[in-house]
Amino acid sequence: MSAQDLPEQLQELVSEFNEVPEPDKLQLLLEFSRSLPELPARLGEHPKELEQVTECQSPLFLAVEVGDGDDAPVSLFFSAPAEAPTTRGFASILHEGLNGLPAAQVLEVPDDLPERFGLTRLVSPLRMRGMSAMLGRIKRQITARQAV
Repeated sequence: MSAQDLPEQLQELVSEFNEVPEPDKLQLLLEFSRSLPELPARLGEHPKELEQVTECQSPLFLAVEVGDGDDAPVSLFFSAPAEAPTTRGFASILHEGLNGLPAAQVLEVPDDLPERFGLTRLVSPLRMRGMSAMLGRIKRQITARQAV
C-alpha cells in the first residue's frame, strides 16, 4: 500500500507505524493515546456540539470545525476516556494527521486509511471499524458544513 496518495503529515504517520516492528506497534499506538489534546472548554461545556461515534467500543465523541474560504482549514476535537487507549490512539492519529489541513484534502483521504497503519493483525476488527467510522464522521461533518 502506498502512502503517496496521502497528505504529507499522514504519510509520515503511516511510515512511522510501518517502520516499527509489529510487536511494537501497539506500544506506539499507546504513545499516541497519551498525546490526544484535551477538549477546549467551549466544547466541554457544550457536549451537545459533539457527535458520538457509536461504532467505537468505547465512548468517543468528536467535533469538526471548518474555516472559511476554498482552503478552509479543518479543526478536529475528540473526547475519549483515558481507560480506552486504543480508541484514544486512533483519535490522536487522526488529529495529528488531519487537523489543520484544508477541507478538500481531508475529504480526499482514502477510506482505507486505518488499514494502512499495519494494525489489522493486532487490533480487533471491531476496533478497526471504529477508526474507519471516525474518519467517515469527520468527512460527513466537513461536507455538511460546506453545504451551509
